[in-house]
Amino acid sequence: MQGLKTRWGIESNFQLIIIFIVFAITGSASAWLSKPFCLLLGINNEDLGFWFTPTRLLMIFPIYQILLVLIGSLFGQFNFFWAFEKKMLRGMKLGFLLPKDANQENK
Repeated sequence: MQGLKTRWGIESNFQLIIIFIVFAITGSASAWLSKPFCLLLGINNEDLGFWFTPTRLLMIFPIYQILLVLIGSLFGQFNFFWAFEKKMLRGMKLGFLLPKDANQENK
């Protein structure tokens, strides 16, 4: 755990536990919320077959990104998760989605 605390700039074990809880809740919530989105858009396993799972995973991705920051904020960890989100988007070459000023900081 010390390695993660150092890498992420976290000071306490309590903060690390909160961050793990946020990741767990966000993952479960985004998977759960993707089902109604699939139904709304008429995406189902019968029509797409093999492509249903990759399509659903692509739908989960933006839901997860939004929920991560929102749930992190509810747990008092907005700064950590906003920085985590920016780093992840830049790593996937999606930094253009960030606001102009946020795109320039911490490069």
